[in-house]
Amino acid sequence: MKITIIYDNTAWDKNLKSDWGFSCLVEVFGKNILFDTGAKADILNYNMKQLKIDPMQIDEVFISHSHWDHTGGLSWLLNLNPVKVYIPCSFALSDDNVTAIRVVEKCKLHDNIYSTGELKNIEHSLIIKEHTGVTVIAGCSHPGVREILHSASEFGKVRTLIGGLHGFNEFNLIDTLENICPAHCTRFIQDIKDLYPGKTIEGGAGKVITI
Repeated sequence: MKITIIYDNTAWDKNLKSDWGFSCLVEVFGKNILFDTGAKADILNYNMKQLKIDPMQIDEVFISHSHWDHTGGLSWLLNLNPVKVYIPCSFALSDDNVTAIRVVEKCKLHDNIYSTGELKNIEHSLIIKEHTGVTVIAGCSHPGVREILHSASEFGKVRTLIGGLHGFNEFNLIDTLENICPAHCTRFIQDIKDLYPGKTIEGGAGKVITI
C-alpha cells in the first residue's frame, strides 16, 4: 500500500504548496482512491502535477466529511474525471450529476477496503485490511479517535493511523499502534512525536508512506 499526502497544512516536499486542508492518494489492491480533496482546487491541481499524479487515473473519491477544507477540489476533479464518490450520508451534495454513494453504516467498498460508516452524524474513515493488520485514514476525527479505532478494530488489529486528529489527547489509545502519521488539524502533533518518536511518521504534502 502506498499513501501519498497531496494536500496538508505543511509541505514535506518544499516544491509543493501547503494550505489548511487534507487530501491523499491511496494506492492499494489495484485501486487508486483519492481521500478528500483539500480546500482549494488550484492547490490540489498544482500539487498533483508536481507529484505526477494524473487525475484521470483516479478510480474513485472518498470524502470523509462535508467541511470545506476536505471538499474544495471535488468539483474540479469530477469535471475532469466523473468517478463515483463515497460520502457520509449527512453530506448535502448540490450536484445531481455526481455519482454519489451515501454511506450510513459500516460497509465494504471493495475486498479488504471498508468504511467505518458515518460516526456521530458527521464523518466516516477509510479502513484498509491487510494480512499484517489494519490501516485507518481519517479526515479530521471529529467523532473521536476512540470511536474510529473501535469501529476499525472489527476488521483486525489496527496497525496504522493516518490523518487529522483534531484535539485528540488520549494518547494511551495509540500505545499499541505501530505507525501514526498525525496530519492536518492535529493539535498535539509535537506531543505525539515526543511520546512516540519511533513510530511517528512526519506528515505534510508530498510525504509518501509505504506500508
